[in-house]
Amino acid sequence: MPTRVARTRGVRIPDLARLGAAWVASTVALIITGALLPGFSASSWWSYAAVAATAGIVGLVLRPALVEISARVGWLAVLLTALVGQALIMYIAIRLVPGIESTVWTAIAATWVSAVVGTLISWATTAGTDDGLITSLAGRGRRQTAVTDPEIDGVLFVQLDGVPFPVLKWAVQSGGVPHIRRWLTSGDYQFREWTPQLPCTTPASQLGILHGTVDGIPAFRWYDRELNRVLVANRPADARVIEERHSTGQGLLRDDGVSISNLFTGDAPRSLMTMSRVEVRRGSTQTRRAFAWFFNSPNGFMRSLTRTVGEILKERWQARRQIKRNLDPRVHRDWTFALLRAVTNGLLRDLNTALVAEEMRRGSKCIYVDYVDYDEIAHHAGMFRPESLSALDGLDRTLGSLVQLAGSAPRRYRLVVLSDHGQSQGTPFADRYGQALGDLCADLIHENVQNVDASVEGLGRADSIAGDIAAGGVAGKFAVRADRVLTKAQQTSGEQSSGPGGAAEEPVVVLGSGNLGLVYVRGDRRWTLQALDSQWPALVPGLAAHAGIGFVAGIDEDGRSWAIGGGGRIDLANGAVEGIDPLAPFGPHAARMLRRALRHPEAPDLYVNSTVDPVTDDVTAFEGLVGSHGGFGGWQDRALLLGPTDLMTGLPERIESAAELHRVLVGMLESCGQRATTAFPLE
Repeated sequence: MPTRVARTRGVRIPDLARLGAAWVASTVALIITGALLPGFSASSWWSYAAVAATAGIVGLVLRPALVEISARVGWLAVLLTALVGQALIMYIAIRLVPGIESTVWTAIAATWVSAVVGTLISWATTAGTDDGLITSLAGRGRRQTAVTDPEIDGVLFVQLDGVPFPVLKWAVQSGGVPHIRRWLTSGDYQFREWTPQLPCTTPASQLGILHGTVDGIPAFRWYDRELNRVLVANRPADARVIEERHSTGQGLLRDDGVSISNLFTGDAPRSLMTMSRVEVRRGSTQTRRAFAWFFNSPNGFMRSLTRTVGEILKERWQARRQIKRNLDPRVHRDWTFALLRAVTNGLLRDLNTALVAEEMRRGSKCIYVDYVDYDEIAHHAGMFRPESLSALDGLDRTLGSLVQLAGSAPRRYRLVVLSDHGQSQGTPFADRYGQALGDLCADLIHENVQNVDASVEGLGRADSIAGDIAAGGVAGKFAVRADRVLTKAQQTSGEQSSGPGGAAEEPVVVLGSGNLGLVYVRGDRRWTLQALDSQWPALVPGLAAHAGIGFVAGIDEDGRSWAIGGGGRIDLANGAVEGIDPLAPFGPHAARMLRRALRHPEAPDLYVNSTVDPVTDDVTAFEGLVGSHGGFGGWQDRALLLGPTDLMTGLPERIESAAELHRVLVGMLESCGQRATTAFPLE
């Protein structure tokens, strides 16, 4: 097939304007640095301007070599280059320009001071936008890249983790997401709602979206009867087990695709910071190269540092503000969450964008990337709180950046935006009723239970970074050690014994996954409702009658599925109701989706779903989260899909479950010429 050379960008007025602005900003930064730093001075401001220009030229020559060497040597070299690379460039520029007085140490200090000043100037002149980052990333793509099939459109799938469709719709109506609003009002894009399956969690949705099945994923974490232990989907070893069980080689990204920051690969030939591959191939040169390019830009390291520190300070202030205003619902927000928020909203967002830009520059046919900013903050703050909406606005800016970066790619890219689930909010079950779900079960059966209910999603995000950057040398060993610490925290967080006795191995395992609880009797067989009633007569009636529980669900000895509430029950097979239908508050689709979930052999002996408030739509999570997802109630099963109008035309009237969405997305790839046949035909 003919080879197409990447579209090259000639020297344009906007390019010259950006170069001029960068030169002026660097000159001003150096002038201010000279006034602040003893031992660093110039005979005239022209000398400062000459140093700024010379540093830019030296950087163009020296920076690519520093980046490539450090990326191949390892993370210690990347960090050293980030710390001293720009100082070396500045020192060479100072030595080349007459009229500047400086020593080696004052040159290094001048680099840092001017970087701080330059960052402040850049932020002020761009109103806090990501223009500097875009310019830096776009500059990498100016060398020519060849693709053999330029007539085939690429597709960039961007997952806005946990964003409910009603929240995005409200943000569009209020003008809070200007890029998305402009795309929709122009008619170029359309958006609509889709309904995730039960459970409404990232593992089930991503497995469905990327691999075409939601089977065998009963929650975010569950007791695996075959392995006789708890599986946690964002634990690297467990994610690998899950993908190996379900991958057929026909995933969404099988054709020259790349997976970035996901749980599973979608059968992509390349995967970066993807949980199921972290322990298979530690240390990604491409990830290190992206880090090195960003950190070795004049203000890149300082941008990352200031954003990280700023995010931590902002989080602590916002947490205190919730307490002072006595907002309800709310949860305790500690320093651990502040650090995790800084990672997801600062470092991880920029790194994801850098990696996507690199893949578009290479002409990869399909890219799937997960941005977790909104989900992580809404878990702890709530769906509509200012900090959550600010994260959503930041994601809108990122989408605008990606579209702008796609303009210099060797093929046309189509942008498809989706969320994997929505969210609901409310006071956690333990806070509202004074005991965790595991404690309640222990009281009802008068035995010890293993209780697993701590939130570990954020730890998993950090774990994917630590695992992917691990490589040889001192920095690699440090990253491996950090990865092991994070994994250990995931393994132990929230796993505790409830009830009397303190047995070595509790007979019952109780897990929380948002407002969806799971109860397992340890062993290799699934317990029926009759078996549970025989062993622990108070368990099912006690759970069903609790004020915070909407229904419990399980199967009987005949294999029929039942949902049981305090005032009645429903046969999920035929819809026959005895007394009051416990699923009535959760919508007409609840019975169908619950029946499907109970059909899987990995399902728990009992599903437990919290109540939903008829006025506020509040649910009560079985984890310590104010924003949650997992079961029924509120907006957690209301996800979004946004794409170009031509790709959104002719879709099914209702998209229910991520497996169905997978078929829709494969159809979009076909429309772009990427596939000849569909592995999972549209029904």
